[in-house]
Amino acid sequence: VQLQASGGGLVQPGGSLKLTCAATNYTLAVYAIAWFRQAPGKEREGVSCISSSADSTSYADSVRGRFTISRDNAKNMVYLQMNSLKPEDTAAYYCATAPPIVIFTINRMDATKYDYWGQGTQVTVSS
Repeated sequence: VQLQASGGGLVQPGGSLKLTCAATNYTLAVYAIAWFRQAPGKEREGVSCISSSADSTSYADSVRGRFTISRDNAKNMVYLQMNSLKPEDTAAYYCATAPPIVIFTINRMDATKYDYWGQGTQVTVSS
């Protein structure tokens, strides 16, 4: 199983980026997917998650209204559209998969519930 997050980069405050999570030899469609981030010296934070059928999503309070998670099961990809980026959004961003039932549990962005993790993509928001 290989997950790969991509799309990170350097952007000015107020800018936008779209992250992509892709899988090799692994079908994402049947799994809940979440994006996490970790900044240097800080704990890993759940950013957003989406159900296998895309009918349920969740967001951390810190990104709600600015980030949008989506998925295209036909392309085996999950996306995170990040708008109005702030310096505090600077972090390495990771995608991870979990059994579909996780999306219906309390603490659905508990990292311990996610089984497979991709390599991160760095997002830096700076002027």
